[in-house]
Amino acid sequence: MRPSLPALGPILLLAATLILGSCVPGNTKPTPAEIAAADSAAALATQGRFDQAAQAYLALASQYDGHADRYRLLAAEAWREEGKIETAAPILAQIKRANLQGDDAVRFDLLRAELALRHHDAATALQLTTQPTVAVPDKLQFRLFELRAQAQAATGDHWGAARTRVQMDDRLQGMDRAENRKQILAQLTRLDVASLKQRAAAMKPGDRMLSWTNEALTQLGVTVAQAPPSLQQPVGTLVPGTGAEVREGYKMPAHVALLLPENGVYAAASNAIREGFFAAYAEDARTRAPRASVRIYDTHGSNDGAVKAYQQATSDGAQLVVGPLTRGEVAALFAQPTLPVPVLALNHPDNRQLPATDASEFGLLPETEGAQAADHMIERGLHQAYVVISGDDFAQRAASAFKAELIARGGEVSGMATLPATGATYTGVIASLQLPPATTPAPDAAAGNPADAGAPAGNAGIFISMRPNQARLLLPQLQIARVALPVFATSHVYAGSDNPTADGDLNGVEFCDAPWLFDAQPGLPRHDDVANLLPAARDGSARLFAFGMDAWNLVPYLDWLRSHPGSYLPGASGQLTADQFGRISRVLIWAKFQNGLARPLGGSLQVDDLPAQSGAVAAPADGGSVPAAAASTH
Repeated sequence: MRPSLPALGPILLLAATLILGSCVPGNTKPTPAEIAAADSAAALATQGRFDQAAQAYLALASQYDGHADRYRLLAAEAWREEGKIETAAPILAQIKRANLQGDDAVRFDLLRAELALRHHDAATALQLTTQPTVAVPDKLQFRLFELRAQAQAATGDHWGAARTRVQMDDRLQGMDRAENRKQILAQLTRLDVASLKQRAAAMKPGDRMLSWTNEALTQLGVTVAQAPPSLQQPVGTLVPGTGAEVREGYKMPAHVALLLPENGVYAAASNAIREGFFAAYAEDARTRAPRASVRIYDTHGSNDGAVKAYQQATSDGAQLVVGPLTRGEVAALFAQPTLPVPVLALNHPDNRQLPATDASEFGLLPETEGAQAADHMIERGLHQAYVVISGDDFAQRAASAFKAELIARGGEVSGMATLPATGATYTGVIASLQLPPATTPAPDAAAGNPADAGAPAGNAGIFISMRPNQARLLLPQLQIARVALPVFATSHVYAGSDNPTADGDLNGVEFCDAPWLFDAQPGLPRHDDVANLLPAARDGSARLFAFGMDAWNLVPYLDWLRSHPGSYLPGASGQLTADQFGRISRVLIWAKFQNGLARPLGGSLQVDDLPAQSGAVAAPADGGSVPAAAASTH
């Protein structure tokens, strides 16, 4: 399936009007009778009576030789519109291109190209759609690109076909854009992985094909390094003279639907997200900016339930749907033929598909944390890494992204190991990594900090992704083994609240996390103040609560983020920005265990002129009780 070529009805009428309003050199202006007959033929075309219009244009061609080739062109286009382009073939053969002026010559070439494709003559179609000296008007650009892409694909130039379709992307909407995007990936994935990697490596940042090439590699199961989000300008600059705290980019729909499961295995996660969503909604009440009415729909935690909830919300007049929550539900919703109401999905689909054209994805990606851990190490001058992870899915995915990003930035992974699911002794795992020992004696293991034990060796570090209970066992054993490399972790290493007695073994470990947990983002309600009132904002569920806060705070800025590359929403889990596919990315902060307490590094995030309510939370990395289907980190 491919995007449909545009209808020509308006073009036929316009072309006829141009004929009547001009004269060909050497010919006289149209007579009143010719004008009346041309008007009548154009009216038939605008009414959809294309076969009759074609016959009328042919009659004009036989009577008025001075404009005969233009009338034949209009007849051929009418038959093409009727779905009878083969009928137009003999008429096209009679036309002399030199007799055509302006856009007529381009339209003639496009008809011939379309007919050539119908006859499996891709070479001719490609020649007709790649003429460097022919100026193509904007209104015909899409049709030219579509025919060129088809010709390139038919001649085996899959890269060229994809590149042409990328040029079309911004010109399309709705199902046409969705189908065009499928075609881009279909063409790219026909190339081998090595070729795609080679092309990606040769591209400069900002090349439009780079993100598509990476997307194709991902579709082929390859973990690729992603360029860090470009954070240039925060949303929310105050708009003066409005009489309300309305900020640039703010566009609030009147009615919002929130799709979440109310019972079952996802109920705990859903409750934390819902409470965070309405806590942010209530915080907005102090401003005079408009707020949507919100209605909650129960998805019952099933794919079918999510689709039915969306359909009901649409029927009830929702102008934006937030949700559903699970990966399977999101995939099921995105698989629908059409999505008449825009969506902010609270997860990423489990089948690697692109978001629907009017959909955004805001979810829990452990790959984000792994990649940012690699960036953090490189920025610290550490280009060699040893990776130790749990057997959990989130850890495996974080490690894959970490490795891809580290290598892309000139680093190397010198060893990888996975901790056993049971048991408390990791001596064998540590030995298998052949970690360099400290250059000075380490203190007794009971004394404190494994990351500070002795002098570190070279420019190496350790990346871990695991839950606190395993990390509390691993770090003292590294100290006993006289390993003094700095340790960097994903947010899973922190339970979400201070426990200095248990976390003393984690001293020195740096990890990425949501700034709201540490009050590191100005303008947001204090975490402890909210947690004292609402249990859902405490401990492991705090990230889910923050995720709900940002689901609301993203609502008025979705269009702005997608249409303004480099803009970002400062929020509870860092900075949120949207890519060209509608995926919301997050930039986290870094924290460190000191004296058993997790504290942010480098103070708070400084953002100019931010409203207190404009916080945003990227997906919680460790919701505690969130099951595998509910959160992509589990």
